[in-house]
Amino acid sequence: MQVTWRSPSNIAIIKYWGKHGNQLPNNASLSLTLSNASTETSLKLLRKRSKKEIEVDFRFEGEKNPAFAEKITTYITSLHKEMSWLSTHRLQIHSSNSFPHSAGIASSASSMSALALCLLSTDVMQGRKLKPEQFFSVAGNYARLGSGSACRSVFPGFALWGKTDLIETASDKTAIPFPENYHPDFEEMQDSILIVHAGEKPVSSRAGHALMRTHSMADQRYANAHTRLKTLIQVLRSGDWETFCSITEAEALELHALMMTSDPSYILMRPNTLAIIEKIRHFRADTKIPLCFTLDAGPNVHVLYPWFVKKEVRNFIQSELLEFCAKKKVIYDQMGRGPVQVME
Repeated sequence: MQVTWRSPSNIAIIKYWGKHGNQLPNNASLSLTLSNASTETSLKLLRKRSKKEIEVDFRFEGEKNPAFAEKITTYITSLHKEMSWLSTHRLQIHSSNSFPHSAGIASSASSMSALALCLLSTDVMQGRKLKPEQFFSVAGNYARLGSGSACRSVFPGFALWGKTDLIETASDKTAIPFPENYHPDFEEMQDSILIVHAGEKPVSSRAGHALMRTHSMADQRYANAHTRLKTLIQVLRSGDWETFCSITEAEALELHALMMTSDPSYILMRPNTLAIIEKIRHFRADTKIPLCFTLDAGPNVHVLYPWFVKKEVRNFIQSELLEFCAKKKVIYDQMGRGPVQVME
């Protein structure tokens, strides 16, 4: 028995930073699901060769990766009570990315959502009764247990995760698709990911979340996120790209300000990150073209812009921003339609 899913990464517009309990967010977040930046994961059940409770053979991009394998085994073991077949088979898991892992492009979101979808699909094939409309919500809950933001990758377009009085159906346990119609100007949103540094970042997101427990600005951060989310919901309805850019950039800079003012503090941005930000702001001021930057927990820059200015923005990236990218690497991406099952 084998199942394969390809699941996308996502980029948060309203950031989630800080958590409690078992992977529960301290504030609601809203993200854009991508298309090209994705992880493809295959799960195959084999006869067991030992008496180990959980036996996992994990390979990343064709090679054994002990660090990833340990994380995956721990995650799968935590689901054993809900999926008893996990201990009666040997699990062969192969995973690969279309983009650099651990560099601040939410590789954990795409990888853990792909794995959660494989596990739930296998569980259904093993006899679990689940209504079709429940599938992705349950998969999001499992994905969250592996990596919080992974639950947002299970849904297309804009996804919301975290309980908030602004959206009645929002939940801490899983993400939901943005529950309202958004303006056509936000359809097919473009995201060009400028790879400033493709190596593994020195401080993991997990460690960064933990530092929020004692951060002196934590309460203000969560209040800011709520206020910006409220405004962003209105912006998505109206098509106001100017305010969208203002909110998006404020969220990105505040995220990194929290890192720089934590104890201990750390910096994930690189000099070329700041150079790109400055270029983007000058270009927007000079041309009045709607584009903005955002950052995940890493040095790489996501350039967001509407589809109808794609030619102008990509010409700008090619002519003025490539020099700041490692090996002139750019991933041209866009709003995605969510994960897909790859048929064998």
